[in-house]
Amino acid sequence: MSVRKMMSHRVWILLLMVLCAGVVPQTEAGAQALQYPVTTKTDQVDNYFGVQVTDPYRWLENDTASAVRGWVAEQNEVTFGYLDAIPFRALLKQRLTQLTDYPRYSLPSRQKQYYVFSRNNGLQNQSVLYIQRGLTGQPEVLLDPNTLSADGTTRLTLISVSHDAKYLAYGISRSGSDWVEIRVLAIEGRKPLPDRIQWVKFSDAAWYGNGFFYSRFDTPSDNAQALTAANTNHRVYYHRLGTLQSLDSLVYEDPAEPLRFHTVETSEDDRFLFLTVSDRARGTDGNALFFWDLKNGGTAFRPINTDFAHNFRVIDNLGDQFLVLTNCRAPNKRVVLIDAAKADEEHWRTILPEWRDPLVSVTFAGGKLVATYLKDVTSRGYVFDLNGTMEKELRLPALGTIAEVSGRRNDPRIFFWFSSFTYPPTSFLYDLLEDTLAVFRSVTVPFSPDLYEIQQVMYPSRDGTPIPMFIVGKKGSPRDGSNPVLLYGYGGFNVSIRPTFNPNLIAWLEQGGVYAVANIRGGGEYGEQWHQAGIKEKKQKGFDDCIAAAEWLIVNRYTTPAKLAIQGASNGGLLVGAVINQRPELFRVALPAVGVMDMLRFQRFTVGSNWISDYGSSQDSAGFRTLYAYSPLHNIREGKQYPAVLVTTADHDDRVVPAHSFKYIATLQEKYRGPNPVLIRIDTKSGHGASSTTKAIEAAADVYAFLMYNLGMTPVFEAHGKPKP
Repeated sequence: MSVRKMMSHRVWILLLMVLCAGVVPQTEAGAQALQYPVTTKTDQVDNYFGVQVTDPYRWLENDTASAVRGWVAEQNEVTFGYLDAIPFRALLKQRLTQLTDYPRYSLPSRQKQYYVFSRNNGLQNQSVLYIQRGLTGQPEVLLDPNTLSADGTTRLTLISVSHDAKYLAYGISRSGSDWVEIRVLAIEGRKPLPDRIQWVKFSDAAWYGNGFFYSRFDTPSDNAQALTAANTNHRVYYHRLGTLQSLDSLVYEDPAEPLRFHTVETSEDDRFLFLTVSDRARGTDGNALFFWDLKNGGTAFRPINTDFAHNFRVIDNLGDQFLVLTNCRAPNKRVVLIDAAKADEEHWRTILPEWRDPLVSVTFAGGKLVATYLKDVTSRGYVFDLNGTMEKELRLPALGTIAEVSGRRNDPRIFFWFSSFTYPPTSFLYDLLEDTLAVFRSVTVPFSPDLYEIQQVMYPSRDGTPIPMFIVGKKGSPRDGSNPVLLYGYGGFNVSIRPTFNPNLIAWLEQGGVYAVANIRGGGEYGEQWHQAGIKEKKQKGFDDCIAAAEWLIVNRYTTPAKLAIQGASNGGLLVGAVINQRPELFRVALPAVGVMDMLRFQRFTVGSNWISDYGSSQDSAGFRTLYAYSPLHNIREGKQYPAVLVTTADHDDRVVPAHSFKYIATLQEKYRGPNPVLIRIDTKSGHGASSTTKAIEAAADVYAFLMYNLGMTPVFEAHGKPKP
C-alpha cells in the first residue's frame, strides 16, 4: 500500500473539508490541524571545546533503520496530504509536463568515424544514447537505459568510447546514487560484454590498450551503510577486457591519505596517463598533477605539480609538452605550456595570460584553443592560436551561457551549447577553417519568450560590496510591490550560477512570477577571489549578500515580504536554512533542497569531508565557533515566525545524506509554533537530483504548487495542447 493510501482518518477528514472549501488551510487553526509526527528525542550531547551541544535526533542518521523508515512514511503522509489538497496542483503538473516535452540532445562527441550523442524525446525517463557515421549518417540506438529498470530510475552517468571506436564503457547509477557500476558494450553488433566494475564513484573510464583505467573506493563493509558511510581510499586500477574485476591491476594508491581523490585520463594520442590528486581538506582550492608516459618506457607517475596550492588541468599534449589550465599566480586562470622534461615553473610558457574576466574552459580543437570566459556572469567565447593570439570571437545570440564545448585536436569543427533563462538550449556548429557558425540543433518549447525580459542589476551588500543579480519576469511587470518573487542563491565551491534554461521556470513566469538570481560571494562568478571572499570564517558574507538581495527587491518595489520566497539546493539549501534563521521576516516561503544543515557533522558522511575546504571543520575550535554560529540545524529558535517551509530530499542521496534534512525538519517542527506549514518531501529511489524525468516533473509540481499556494497565487493555466503520451 502506498504512503498516500495509508493516510489516517484525521487527515482524510481534513482533506474533505479542504476540498469542499476549495483551498488549503493557511489559518492558524488550519496549520495546527497539520499534526506533525512526534519525533522521538534522545539525550545525545556532544562536547565541542567545552560547549555542550545537544543532538536529540541523531538516530535519524541511520536511514536504513526501521524506525527511520517509519518516520519517513509518517512525514510523507502529512506532506502529501497537504499537497494533494492544493486545487491547482494537477493542472500545474500538466503544464510542467508540456514544458518538459521537447527533444533534448547532448553535444555530439567524435571518435574515429563515429559521432555519439544522447537524445531524449521529451518525456522519456532517461536519454537514449545514439551513434552515427559522420555528421550526415543515420542515427542508430547504441544503448537505451530505459530498458535497464522497470521504473526508469537507472541512469547512464559515464560514457567513454575506446580510442579505436570498438567499445563503449558506460556507467549505470541506480535510484540516483553516486555509486556507479561500469559495463562494456561492443559497438559493432551492440554486444554486451560480461565485464562488471563495481563501487566506482567520481571516475571516468580512461581507455588504453585492451582495457581502461578507473577509480573506485573500498567496498563498504556493511551494505546497509553504503549510502551514508564515509568513502575512503580512492584507488586507481586498470581493467583488461574480458577479465574479472578481482584481477584488475592496482595502478595508484596513497594509504597515508585515505581522504584524497585520485582520478585519471589518457591523452587523445594515447600516449600519456594523467593523474589528478585532490585533497579533501582543500576541495576546489588546489590539486596535484602527475603524468605517466605509457609508450616511451615510463614505469611510474612523474610530477608536474605537487603542492596542492593551485588548480591544474591538462587540456591536451603537444608531443612532449602539456597545455595546462591553471590558476597558479592567476586567480582568474591562464593557460601555460609545460615541458615534460622540465616541469618546474621557471620553464613554463604562458599561452593565454590571465584576463580581468575569469577563464571558464579551454578546448583544444582543430589546432586552436577555444576559450570561454565569464563577463559579469555571462559567457564570452574566443578562438586563439597556439601563440595566444585571438583570432575570432564567437557570435552568441544573446546574453547567456556557453555550457559546453566539444571538439577534437585534428578536427576543425567544434560544437557548443548555448542557453539563457528564456532561450532554450541550442547547439551550434562552428567551422574553424571556414569561419562559419550555424545552428546545429534547436528545439521548440511551448511558450512565448518575447513576453519576458531579463535584467541584471548591481546591489550593495551589507559591507558595501556590489553584488550582481539577474531579474527575470514579464515585460511591463509593475513595480508596486505586488509581484511574487522567487529568489535563488548558491554561493559556494567556486560554482557560478549562470543564466540557463529551465522549463519549470516558465510555468512560474507565466503566472506573473518574477525570478531573481543573486550571484553571492563564495561562488566563482568573478574568479577565485570571489570564491575566497565567501568561505570558512567569511561564509556569513554570502548570507549577508542574499539577505541584501531580498532587502533590495523589497525597497525597490519588486515585491514585499508577503510575496517573497527563497530557494536553494545543496550548498544553496544551507544558504536558505541559515538565512531564514537570521531574517525569517523577509520571506513568506522557503524551499531548501538537499541542504547541508548539520554543520558540525557533515564531514562524517560519504564525501562530506571534501567540503571542509569551503566550510572549515568542527574538529578545530575556530572552525567550530564559525560553523556553530550559522548552522541551520543549531540556530532554529523558539518564538521566531518562520515562513512556510518545504524541505526536499531523497532516500538515495549519498552526496548530502538525507539525515541533514531529517534532523532539520524534526527540530523545526518541534520549535516552531506559528501558522505556516513546515513540511518535508522525501522522494524514494532518487538521489541528489531526480533520478528520472517522471520524478523530476512530480517533484517540480509539488514544490511550485506549495510555493504558489503559500504566496496566495491563483494560477490560471491556458490551453497549450495536450502533452504527448
